[in-house]
Amino acid sequence: MLEVCDIDVFYGEAEALHQVSLTIASHEIVAVLGSNGAGKTTLVSAIAGVLPCRGGLISLDGQILTDLPRHRVSAAGVAIVPEGRRLFTQMTVRENLQIGAYAPEARRKMQESLTEVHELFPILADRADQKAGTLSGGQQQMLAIGRALMTRPRYLLLDEPSLGLAPIIVDTVFDLIERVHQSGISVLMVEQNVGRALEVCGRGYVLEEGRVVMEGSRDELLGSDRVRKAYLAI
Repeated sequence: MLEVCDIDVFYGEAEALHQVSLTIASHEIVAVLGSNGAGKTTLVSAIAGVLPCRGGLISLDGQILTDLPRHRVSAAGVAIVPEGRRLFTQMTVRENLQIGAYAPEARRKMQESLTEVHELFPILADRADQKAGTLSGGQQQMLAIGRALMTRPRYLLLDEPSLGLAPIIVDTVFDLIERVHQSGISVLMVEQNVGRALEVCGRGYVLEEGRVVMEGSRDELLGSDRVRKAYLAI
């Protein structure tokens, strides 16, 4: 289980997260919902080791991850797909995937991982020699997820996976997320598209101004007046 317990994260003297706690069990999809500026990206960045915590703990199956460098968090089994994908656009699809297998254990299993990624996303095998920057938005998101999977994670953090994509492509991306989950990987997804996120998650948290203000099952969140009015325009 991935556990976040009462973490505080600051940018300088400005507090971005205040005593945020959540859990993600094995084989779960958990959504973190909230508007722009709620602290969602800060949260996944802290879990991935990109940002330091000033207080609280992050652990994975009892191993303390708090304040470990990013590469050690990745080696422990946590991968992140950042907002905006951040691909190496002038490099090929194959090269972008290979970069994901930078840790020693991942390098040893690179070919096995490539095979698994190609089984999930066959278009990436077809476009292996194409530059990443020439792919469509949906294909780039597949590549970003595939690159993260090359680290052989147990937990995948997705930061706004539908951001900037056309509605028809958003459907494809959420289908991909479900396929990744079905392959045995737990998913923590932060997303402004609350309706779609609640279609695929089992549980969720609502983040507002750096604080968790609500948590519950998908049905509990869908039934909440607060969620329906603030995020679903109902």
